Amino acid sequence: MSWAQRDVRSILPSLKSGYSNTITSCGHLLLLVVGLRINTPPVWAGCLGLISAISFIAWAANLKRNRAIADTPTSRVASAAQGYVELYGQAVNETEFLAQGRLSSMPCVWYRYITYQKGSDGEWAEIARGTSDTIFAINDGSGRCLIDPDHAEVLTTHSRNWIEGQYKHVEEQLFASDRIYALGEFCTLGGVNTPLDAREDVSALLAEWKKDQPDLLKRFDLNQDGQIDQKEWELARRAAGREVEKQHRELRTRPGVHVMRAPRSGQLYLLSNLSPDQLKRRYVWWGWIHLLTFFAAGGGALWVGLASL
Repeated sequence: MSWAQRDVRSILPSLKSGYSNTITSCGHLLLLVVGLRINTPPVWAGCLGLISAISFIAWAANLKRNRAIADTPTSRVASAAQGYVELYGQAVNETEFLAQGRLSSMPCVWYRYITYQKGSDGEWAEIARGTSDTIFAINDGSGRCLIDPDHAEVLTTHSRNWIEGQYKHVEEQLFASDRIYALGEFCTLGGVNTPLDAREDVSALLAEWKKDQPDLLKRFDLNQDGQIDQKEWELARRAAGREVEKQHRELRTRPGVHVMRAPRSGQLYLLSNLSPDQLKRRYVWWGWIHLLTFFAAGGGALWVGLASL
């Protein structure tokens, strides 16, 4: 695998995890360094043009996230519709939902870490990274919802980095003390939403009854001839139907389990300990920065290009 392929593979998870604005800014800086080192009009025009294009893409990405948050009203767990919703509630501080930070061992509900090692050239190289996939829960006062963090873009204010000898560690976490914002696909498993097939369940129950022939004859062999004829089998089928119907009623009266997960439609799946208003301000702020950079760099590329003619 080439160094370029390795870089792409390491950057993609970061883009998915909420680092896109930081990485975009680092990309701008790198292109400016290239322009300063080579320092020729064609190279400057190319670098500024790339900065402008990257900024436009970043502006569009921030606008998309801001609109997704602004256009999706906050729902209550108990009354949320099935589908794409926004929830905001307190992380549940219970043992079954807690994990330990991979590096710090601090109890939390979610963590992400990266470890770097300093090489002989003094540069830091990534040697390990990971993200917790433990399901946690939030409670907004109306009910509890399980959160599956797999494939989520996570933004958190809890970030630590420290150096131990030749190693540098970065760890981010969401704690049980946090209020968690969640935007994703909401579904309720079980309860009234339990998928049930009466015909299939009746057939399965009859097959189970057939395994115990003495009991089957005792219950449905009305004429005591040692066999279940067609009329008696129809009585057994009706009895199985009544039992299955009773079981289905009981299943549908049980409380369902609410779950939030990554949307199958590919829509934004976002988790954060920032409030909805803080997230919207964050994306608006970054959007303006990228838009101004787009016009400034684009104008600069045009000016350099025309001046070199």
